[in-house]
Amino acid sequence: MTEVVSLDKLSIVRSGKRILDDISLSIESNQRWVIIGSNGAGKTTLLRVLAAGLQPSAGQARILGETLGEINVFELRTRVGFASSAMAARIPNSETVLDAVMTASYGITGRWNEKYEAVDERRALRVLEEWQLAEFADRAFGTLSDGERKRVQIARSVMTDPELLLLDEPVASLDIAAREQTIKILGGYASHPKAPAIVMVTHHLEEIPVGFTHALILDAGKIYAAGPIEQTLTSTKLTEAFGLALEVANANGRYTVRAK
Repeated sequence: MTEVVSLDKLSIVRSGKRILDDISLSIESNQRWVIIGSNGAGKTTLLRVLAAGLQPSAGQARILGETLGEINVFELRTRVGFASSAMAARIPNSETVLDAVMTASYGITGRWNEKYEAVDERRALRVLEEWQLAEFADRAFGTLSDGERKRVQIARSVMTDPELLLLDEPVASLDIAAREQTIKILGGYASHPKAPAIVMVTHHLEEIPVGFTHALILDAGKIYAAGPIEQTLTSTKLTEAFGLALEVANANGRYTVRAK
């Protein structure tokens, strides 16, 4: 398989604070990673590095074969899909769902005078169908529920057929039905052999879709554990990482965790 991410002793320092420290990680094209950790562990910062949004303070980051600091990051970003609440905040409330997804072809939010080809619209409509959003194509983004907005963010992030897909808490704050619907769709996508490499940040093991193959536990900016998901998300490792006796269970590829 092709290596899509290679981090070598990477550190991120901001205002004298070491947010990420000595991170070494390799991700291949057929892998689906979940990143967990306590608040302030560095999860979102690591995702921003993978999105070519942050340059390393030390060490090296190679994303899709390109070394950060040596290439045009704007070109690299077109090859990476990124769904986050920060991106959603940039989509105008008046924008139609179809345009919110289709503008990803140009790497912008808010349709203006761009000219789109028929192939762009067909692609956007197909993506909306895949993410169960076809009926909302002409709806204004600002009228959608939280769950629908989350799915639009993800649909937008896959519009360009990215080689690497990054998801920052894709089901956070959703009610049970919206959460489970989105997780189910994500699980189907992640399990498809043609899906790109995926890295997802979450606070809750219950939010990990089926089809994810690897996990990384961050603790105070350092990698506490990383590897195949069954060997990483264990009761012992999570208990040690979070400092609380925890019991992890896995039923049909879905995880739960409870205090002992």
